[in-house]
Amino acid sequence: MDESAKKLEDQVRLAVYQARELQEAASSLIAKSSIEEQSIRQRVSSLDSTLHRLRSSIDSHLRQKLLHPQLSSKLEEELQRARCTMVDGDTSSFFPSRPQGRFLKMLIGPVNVRATRKDLQLKFKEEYNNYRDKTALLFLVFPAILLILRSWMWKGCMPNFPVQLYQAWLLFLYTGLALRENILQVNGSDICSWWIHHHYCAMVMTLVSLTWEIKGEPNCVKKQRCVQLFLQWAMMQGVAMLLQNRYQRQRLYTRIALGKAKRMDVVWGETAGVAGQLLLLCPILFILQGCEAYVGISLLRTAFAMEISEWQVIFFGVLLVFMAVGNFVYTVKTLLIKSRFKAKMKRAKSKAEMD
Repeated sequence: MDESAKKLEDQVRLAVYQARELQEAASSLIAKSSIEEQSIRQRVSSLDSTLHRLRSSIDSHLRQKLLHPQLSSKLEEELQRARCTMVDGDTSSFFPSRPQGRFLKMLIGPVNVRATRKDLQLKFKEEYNNYRDKTALLFLVFPAILLILRSWMWKGCMPNFPVQLYQAWLLFLYTGLALRENILQVNGSDICSWWIHHHYCAMVMTLVSLTWEIKGEPNCVKKQRCVQLFLQWAMMQGVAMLLQNRYQRQRLYTRIALGKAKRMDVVWGETAGVAGQLLLLCPILFILQGCEAYVGISLLRTAFAMEISEWQVIFFGVLLVFMAVGNFVYTVKTLLIKSRFKAKMKRAKSKAEMD
């Protein structure tokens, strides 16, 4: 009995000693890793500054006609590939992280959501793409079902619950998109801030819509006319989302393979399109924005004509017009950036051919 107790005591002491030893080894490794990490961060920052300086020097030499345009384009392309190599590789975790916005802090608190490994960042991006694919299909199917039931079963007057259920789903959808886009932006994605703020506006609109009594007699059909227009617009948006997800994402993968885009970039608004795709997508996007503005103006006209007196109608009208104008401005802005870039490349190519 005494011998077995002594043996057990020795095993406990050995386990305690091993725990302390492992703790010291782990602390030493973390301290060593921190020193090496700080060194790599400084080198990354220095090289990033060098790349920016070289790009400025190329532009300066080109303006002063000290550099051949063809050579200038080649050097800029090599610098872009070098930066993409840094941003798309494991080096990206050593760049200064973007500050987290209030939306993230409000939902999850002051938690660091930046992934330290590139494979985790890319996995989150793929999850975001899958989320967009699934929701785009539902964005098309859900309002279509409501409109079909409105004609066949509800005689032109939809009950409150199905529409409110749809609005609750929209609130969940836009909140999920905004949350994912904020996290992607922190992890180095190029998502424009307007499209995230657009989802904020959509969240507010759907939240307010849950307080609106859409079924009212005896003018139920007239009251729901704008709801019908909104559902038709939502179906068009679902078609546009499916086209963006399919065509623009294929082009984005090509640009990533050529080193002209980062692996964390995603399809948003009007990015990553080529001429043939833009001819298809741009009219759809502009029609969508026009329909969005039309629904908003229709709501405002209805409110000012005193046909529907609820405050929600004026709120929806103003917000829809604001979102439509913002979408139009940023779409045109993106197209102008694309056209200027293409014009610059054509000028450089023509000068090279002349020389």
